[in-house]
Amino acid sequence: MSSFQIIVGSMLGGSEYVAEACEETLSELGHDVELHFQPNFAEIKHENQTWLVCTSTHGAGDYPDNIQAFVTDLENSVQDLSSVKFLTIGVGDSSYDTFCFAAKNINKLLLSRGCQESLPLMTLDMSEDIDPEEQSQQWLTVNKDHL
Repeated sequence: MSSFQIIVGSMLGGSEYVAEACEETLSELGHDVELHFQPNFAEIKHENQTWLVCTSTHGAGDYPDNIQAFVTDLENSVQDLSSVKFLTIGVGDSSYDTFCFAAKNINKLLLSRGCQESLPLMTLDMSEDIDPEEQSQQWLTVNKDHL
């Protein structure tokens, strides 16, 4: 099976819960999983890895504080990231015009760095009556053949 690095961007904890639910599902599907609540680009494996970025958006479309250094290092990296596959989950509230901007922006950044998108960006709208953990787990289970 694959090896997953779950990279979390969170200010209030919602993305952390979603990431932990994803970790549980991916482990049940037989994958090796590492969870990064304080992601450090230099410490996250990238060779033949799948990165699952799970992030909320803060302020006016900004990245959460805990993931900003990771994003800066990713932007400035000269490493070959072409063997990295990725998928992104954005957690947000569609009543804001910056709905899931951090997730959309990191998705574009990963593509620009040569990473391969395994699944299209998933957005979770917290203004709806949903269980975001359950939705993310179902998304991974339904798409398990693409992971």
